[in-house]
Formats: sequence, C-alpha cells, structure tokens
Amino acid sequence: MKAIFDERQLRHTPERYFRRGAYMPHPEQAERAILIRDMLIKNQFPIEKPRDFGDGPIKAVHDPDYVDFWKDAYQRWRAEAPDQEPIPNCHPGPRRGRPSSSVFGQLGWWATDTSVPLTEGTWDAVYWSAQTALETAERVKEGERMVYGLCRPPGHHALSNASNGFCLFNNAAIAAQSLRTRFGKVAVLDIDTHTGNGTLDIFYDRGDVFVCSLHTDPDLYPTYYLGYEDERGEGEGEGATLNLCLKPGSDTDTILGRFREGLSAITAFGAEALVISLGLDMAADDPLSEVKLTGDGFATMAREIAELGLPTALIQEGGYLGPSLSRNAEIFLTASREALAG
Repeated sequence: MKAIFDERQLRHTPERYFRRGAYMPHPEQAERAILIRDMLIKNQFPIEKPRDFGDGPIKAVHDPDYVDFWKDAYQRWRAEAPDQEPIPNCHPGPRRGRPSSSVFGQLGWWATDTSVPLTEGTWDAVYWSAQTALETAERVKEGERMVYGLCRPPGHHALSNASNGFCLFNNAAIAAQSLRTRFGKVAVLDIDTHTGNGTLDIFYDRGDVFVCSLHTDPDLYPTYYLGYEDERGEGEGEGATLNLCLKPGSDTDTILGRFREGLSAITAFGAEALVISLGLDMAADDPLSEVKLTGDGFATMAREIAELGLPTALIQEGGYLGPSLSRNAEIFLTASREALAG
C-alpha cells in the first residue's frame, strides 16, 4: 500500500488560536505529519509525492473566490498590519452581504472561527495537502485498491466557502469529487472524533455521494452546529447523509457498534468507491478526545473497512500530539495492509 505526501505540507506553522475566551497553543502542528511520515518509513510503506493537478479540482468543491483569497492573504495582511497576528476575528454570521475589499474583512468572511491563523507557508501547505488528496484519488482511479494520503493540514471541517476547525480545503471532499469521475456512487466515511461538518455541508443536497460521519455528539462538543442524527440530507441528497453520534466517554465496543452501522449503510447505498476521513483523535489519550478508542479498535476498523472490498482513498484528518498518535497510525495502516494482502 502506497502513501502520498509532500514536505511542503509542513510549512503551515500556527502558534496559537483563540478558544473559550483565551489564547491557547495551536494543536495542529507540523510534528503530527512528521511523526506519521517517520512511522511510514520505519514500516517500509512507499512514500510518493503528488503531482500538481492545479486549483481546478479544488474549485470543484469550493467557491473559486474562496480558493483564490488564500493565495496571497498572508502577504496582504502583512502589508496592512505588519506587527499584528493574522488571526481572523470579524465574522459575518449568516451569509448575507458580501466580502469587503479589506483583507481584514475578507479573512473574517472566509473563516468561521479563529482556528486557522495565517502563516507565511499556509498557502503552500494547504495547496499541497489538497494535491496529496487528489493524487491519492487518482491512484485509486487507476486501479490501486487502497492508497493513503498523509494530508496535513486536515480538511474535513472546511465548508464550500469558509474555513473551520483547523481546515482550509476539504481534502476528503476533493478526493470524493475526483473519484466521481470514475465511479458512479462514492461514499465518505468520517471516523474522526469531530463531525465531518464541511464534508456534510458540501454534499448535503447530492445523492451521488453518501456521507457518514461517526463523531462525538455536537450538542456538547465541537464542531457544534452540524452532525445531528436527524440531519439526513435534503433534495436529491435526502437519505444520503448519516450521522452517528457518540456520547462523551464512549468505549471501544460502543464506538465499533456505531461504526458497523455506517458500514452497513455504505453497503446499502451501493458505493463503488470509498473515501475514509481518517481521524486518529478518537484515541483515549488524544488531547482533544472525549471518547476512548483503543489501538485494537483502530485495527478492527481498518480490517473491516478493507473487507468491504471497495477501492479506497484513506485521507488523514485529525489526531494530535498525544502519546499514541504514531502508534495508532501504525496500527491502522499496517492492519489495512495486512488485510489487503490476506
């Protein structure tokens, strides 16, 4: 099983963000990807660089103006406010009106929260993270059974026209849209501890992409505003959304039970290809987790995903700097490789 990664993804270097009334150290650090990359090398996974597919496939799921804004946003901010941190702080709320011509107003317009501070290397990192997702999908379209995209920064919270929760470009949605050029029905299974709210938003009214998100109950836990079990899609997409909520403190058996509901729904949908939004932050010792998935639980998930027999793009999402991050990545990916070989 191949892995896709580009070192330019390490160039986004946020130091802090504003949460619950205070500045906090930013948990989405380049070290996350470095630890997983080094694990891949140790376990002899071939790592290849993505090709450059341009910004067209990104704009296929995101507002083109939103994509273009990020290309020079950091430089524009620095020109206007060289001594101030580029953290978005002006947000319009419900989408009436229009973005201003000011970088300060635009940054707030295109960002739902303060979680994506701009850094000098942000554009490079998010662009190549998206290209990694596209390369992963391309390999699957070309016939590889399963490919792992080490995407960093993550993407599944990014809406079609706004950043959210450490995410700028929705890598899983970009991969799913790419797979649709080869497969009639595609499913996205999001197993990050946070709602895949951006992916839900992007495909909510479409019937050709089934989105199943397994996550901690958003009534009490970020991302808060989307991911409730009565949300099932709308229009042509009615019934093509499935949210599986977990109570804080849920153990491995509970998590796997709900996970299997998702697998059954994907089979019933008739998916021809699969995108996994691979969050490793369900681990009990992850600094952002409120559930308790064990390493054995990650291995079980990996095996049962492989047993579906679908062409599969694994897209890295969360998983932060807790003690077991690298180990859980190793457990999941080696179990996937072994299941494919067996």
